[in-house]
Amino acid sequence: MGNIVEFHNVSFRYQADGPYVLKNISFNIEANKTTAIIGHNGSGKSTIAKLMNGLLAVEAGEIYIDGERLTEETVWDIRRKIGMVFQNPDNQFVGTTVRDDVAFGMENSGFDRQTMIERIDEALRAVNMLEYMETEPHRLSGGQKQRVAIAGIIALKPKLIVLDEATVMLDPIGRHEILQTINDLRKRENLTLIMVTHDLEEIIQADYVIALNQGEIWAEGTPLDILSHGDQLKEIGLDVPFTIEAANLLREKGVQIDGFPLTIESLVEALWNHYQKAKR
Repeated sequence: MGNIVEFHNVSFRYQADGPYVLKNISFNIEANKTTAIIGHNGSGKSTIAKLMNGLLAVEAGEIYIDGERLTEETVWDIRRKIGMVFQNPDNQFVGTTVRDDVAFGMENSGFDRQTMIERIDEALRAVNMLEYMETEPHRLSGGQKQRVAIAGIIALKPKLIVLDEATVMLDPIGRHEILQTINDLRKRENLTLIMVTHDLEEIIQADYVIALNQGEIWAEGTPLDILSHGDQLKEIGLDVPFTIEAANLLREKGVQIDGFPLTIESLVEALWNHYQKAKR
């Protein structure tokens, strides 16, 4: 499948005489996988998302998207391959109804009417929002708004979807539903998904994680690789998931918990295994 995103020695700062937000970073993101980019506020993760889409220009280094170098000449072609979903869906709404809003991006891209009709239905069905097609966006809940924002992106059929803190304004149930929806879509459509987040709970569903600290790559690996750093994550401003904290507290009380349970289900299973061993 290869890499769909490549950063080669990229540096960036917002002002010519200001501090570097990104410092000579290099990494690859594999196609058709879910990659999480994590870090505390100000670590540079959202800057990476904007650089990918050409919303910002690198000061030094090179970026390749789907094998094509990102330049002033290629930026519009590359943007057609990338869908961005931001943390506040209200900032992405322009239509008077859900249908109009999903259609907006396709209209700007010159899609014919029949294709638009088919894709609107398909996209809204994919995020379970088809019955809200004629609803005014401001009448939707936060989670529903984010679903519509995602529908507007997937209707364009990008190769890559970037969620830039897209769940930060949602409650835990809404956050879980959005992440489940987008991951189901990724598998079904063979998309590449990049989740930009400071919430370590969200990296559990990722295939690979890139952790940033002060504009540099602090660690890379699977979710388990990253979470195994334990208290070091707190030192760089990240909160360890509840399941890991609970497992550590249980170990201090003498309960044998193997590994690093990443979900409630795996923590319950580890407790059950401990109980079974204790009975023998």
